[in-house]
Amino acid sequence: MTSGGATRSGTAETVELQISGMTCAGCVRSIERAVAAVPGVARAEVNLATGTASVEYEAPLADVSDIREAVERAGYGARETSPAITEAKGEEQQREAAIWKRKFILAAVFTLPLLVIAMSHGALVFPGGHWMQLALTLPVVLYSGRQFFVSAWKGLRRRSADMNTLIAVGTGSAFLYSLVATIVPGWIDPRTAAPGDVPVYFETAAAIITLILLGRFLEAKARRRTSSAIRGLLELQASSARVVRAGVEVDIAVEDVRIGDVIVIRPGERIPVDGEVVSGESAIDEAALTGESIPVDKAAGDFVLSGTLNTTGSFLFRARKVGSATMLARVVELVKKAQGSKAPIARLADVISGYFTPAVIGIAAITFAAWYLLAPPEDALRLAVLNAVAVLIIACPCAMGLATPTAVMVGMGRGAESGILIKNAETLETLHKVRAVVFDKTGTLTTGKPKVTDVTPLGSLGENELLTAVASVERGSEHPLARAIVAEAENRRLPWSPAEEFRAWPGVGVRARLDSRPWLVGRQSLLEQHGVDVGAAGTIRDQLERDGKTVIFASADDRLAGAIALADEIKPEAAGAVRKLKEADLKIALITGDNRRTAHAIAAEIGVDAVRAAVLPDRKSQEVKRLQSEHGAVAMVGDGINDAPALVQADVGIAIGAGADVAIESADAVLVQDDLHTVAAAIKLSRKTMKTIRQNLFWAFVYNVVGIPVAAGLFYPWTGWLLSPIIASAAMALSSVSVITNSLRLKRFQPDSQK
Repeated sequence: MTSGGATRSGTAETVELQISGMTCAGCVRSIERAVAAVPGVARAEVNLATGTASVEYEAPLADVSDIREAVERAGYGARETSPAITEAKGEEQQREAAIWKRKFILAAVFTLPLLVIAMSHGALVFPGGHWMQLALTLPVVLYSGRQFFVSAWKGLRRRSADMNTLIAVGTGSAFLYSLVATIVPGWIDPRTAAPGDVPVYFETAAAIITLILLGRFLEAKARRRTSSAIRGLLELQASSARVVRAGVEVDIAVEDVRIGDVIVIRPGERIPVDGEVVSGESAIDEAALTGESIPVDKAAGDFVLSGTLNTTGSFLFRARKVGSATMLARVVELVKKAQGSKAPIARLADVISGYFTPAVIGIAAITFAAWYLLAPPEDALRLAVLNAVAVLIIACPCAMGLATPTAVMVGMGRGAESGILIKNAETLETLHKVRAVVFDKTGTLTTGKPKVTDVTPLGSLGENELLTAVASVERGSEHPLARAIVAEAENRRLPWSPAEEFRAWPGVGVRARLDSRPWLVGRQSLLEQHGVDVGAAGTIRDQLERDGKTVIFASADDRLAGAIALADEIKPEAAGAVRKLKEADLKIALITGDNRRTAHAIAAEIGVDAVRAAVLPDRKSQEVKRLQSEHGAVAMVGDGINDAPALVQADVGIAIGAGADVAIESADAVLVQDDLHTVAAAIKLSRKTMKTIRQNLFWAFVYNVVGIPVAAGLFYPWTGWLLSPIIASAAMALSSVSVITNSLRLKRFQPDSQK
């Protein structure tokens, strides 16, 4: 929701607030309206399941205190979230469940004798019985059910209605009717003035409150389980670290670890920050972050992640990322933001709920009037009250408000536990619409570590002389192929010379001056553009490319000096991952800057449908756009800096977690584990989550659509059906629990990784 009067002349800020007092989708809409009305607020998004509000505003046109005041004026509590609040949220949810449990038990103790009296059908009628029922009902209404009436009163003052309004009006009507029948029965039935002669429905008011409290208690317990992923991730963070300073091992708080500190890790300890192993060896259990159950061997030079568990060995590592920059902290932040975001489909429920509660009150009023006018005079008021109350209670829209966010919370939490980080609910919804998946080649379908396979001199230089010259020129390049050529020269222990006047064309090649001679190293097209004749390399090039190798040409003094072939090993799981995606009825494409023969050779080996080869980095996004026009929604999977524009262009950008930070920031989803099977798993998770959301919304809507006419007595003339308010309250309470329980089935999701 956006405010109509915000003028964007300040600094854009975002704040997340913890909201208390919300119970249904109507509450969500009330808070969003109240916050969006604050001058300077650009967007307000409230999530019922997480109990949070994300607000974008323009400072200094608005500040956090203005937003909090707007929430409080709307009748709810608000406080700014912090790491301490996040960590304590599980305890807070547990306390909330305990409060509901206590109120339910007290209400049940007083309601049980009321139900026994009501079900005795007059056998337990005795003088003063109505007064005793009143005494039993008062604690239920005034203590256990107090929050419903307080919230309804606040809503009335701000001219809004929500679930609490329906409960308060329904139970209040039954209670007031019974109170009048007890004190002045002649007002109800003028034919009698004797107390006890007019039926009372104290048990209805008490039972409705008791059953709703039971539903709230069960709902609070279930909702706590939906946020278990965040709590589990927070528990992975080590509280201290053993660092080496001035040659002495010192235990310090993890917050005090600095980049460059050398940290000692012993068997069974959690790794406190991200870093690089300096010495020692061990196997690291990374299951909590990547979903990979098999421990990963680590030795000097390998990277280790915070929150992962050391198994048997001991080692030293140097801190490279600390605080909020660690992988664990980034994962926690991503999951928090994702679970608090709102899927487009959720807005349907929010819009409907905004009109739903007033419409229900109107239907209840019509029900009351119809029964009062059409029922036999002696039963008119009684039936009018009972049926109107049944309509109000069964129509409470709490299940509707929980249908989407609970499924999103559980789905994203389970995804995070499996190494699949989906950044927001909109991405989760879009993923299930994907019809084509586009892969980058280098570092995505392949290991990203090409090796030199052939060095072919085509001039006066020998093999090692050619490799020495090309490696010297390529030392200034960051391209994976350049690094592979330099590594091969170093493995052969070849000397190198400093290059001058270095210039690079991304994805094409480089130019430099070496020993006063101009050199070109790169694609055939680069050399041809500079007038170099490469015809002599045609046969060699064709054979190497048919073998799936990439050929780099080199020239000195504008004459062809030779060719170097490199091969990038295909990831072992690539073919299986592509097959799984095809089984999901998806089209698979490959985009690469490599030549067509190499690209098609790799595509044929792993089963890719379409190939876009020789694509420069700045053209990748245009190729994605073309595929979108052909197939519809497209997901792009990449890992490198040059993939960022294509990741942004795609409907869903998916970054390999081991890839460049810019690719991860540009992507909509991140695969923490470098396993291509998780691409199919992410789409499978999206489809299952969306199926669950549709089921939840279907049953929430059907429950109300079917329940309201029955409660109103619409079918009574033909079937004799009337719905007891007690049964209506039980059904309403259980509907919320059933929605959450259905969402919790997503915790069984398995990514089916085959790495």
